Amino acid sequence: MTSDASEHLAFMKIALKEANKCIPTPTAFCVGCVIVVPVRSATDAEEKVVLSTGYSRELEGNTHAEANALAKARGLSSAQLEEFFPEGIPSDGGVGGLLKEADVYTTLEPCSVRTSGLPACADALVGAQVRRCYIGVGEPDDFVICEGADKLTRSGVGVIWLKGLEQECLDAARRR
Repeated sequence: MTSDASEHLAFMKIALKEANKCIPTPTAFCVGCVIVVPVRSATDAEEKVVLSTGYSRELEGNTHAEANALAKARGLSSAQLEEFFPEGIPSDGGVGGLLKEADVYTTLEPCSVRTSGLPACADALVGAQVRRCYIGVGEPDDFVICEGADKLTRSGVGVIWLKGLEQECLDAARRR
C-alpha cells in the first residue's frame, strides 16, 4: 500500500469516527465527512490538514454530514484559519478559496436528492467547488436512488471510490 493510499484511508477512518457519533434513526443513514486542505510548510513541503468534520444530524434541522462539514468550515473565524496557516492563508484569503483546493472524505456517497426538500449534499459540494470527493461506499437504495457521484463528476468534481473500508462504511451507515 502506498503512503498516499494510507493517508486516504486514515482520513476515511476519521470520517468513520464521525459517522459513529451520529444518533441512529430508522429513516436515515449515519454518515461522516472530513474536509481536508493542503498546507505548505516553511520548507515548502505540502501536508494535508483537517479543516472541518461533520456527521449526519449533528447540526439543527435534519442535516447531512457533508452539509455540516461545509457549514462548520464556513463558520471558521480568521483567527481559527490562522492556526492552520501561520504563514498566511492561501488562495483568496478565505474559506471559499480553501474549499476549492479541498478534498472531501465521506463514508457514504453524497446524496443527490433529499426527500425532506433540503438541498442535496452533491449540490452543496459542487457549489463549494471542492476539488475531489473520496467516497467510502455507494449509497444503498434503501430510501432513494442516489446519483451523487454522477452529479459530482458531471460538474467537474473528481470522484474517487476509496477501496478498503466499504463494509465498515456500510455498517456505520445502517447502524440502528
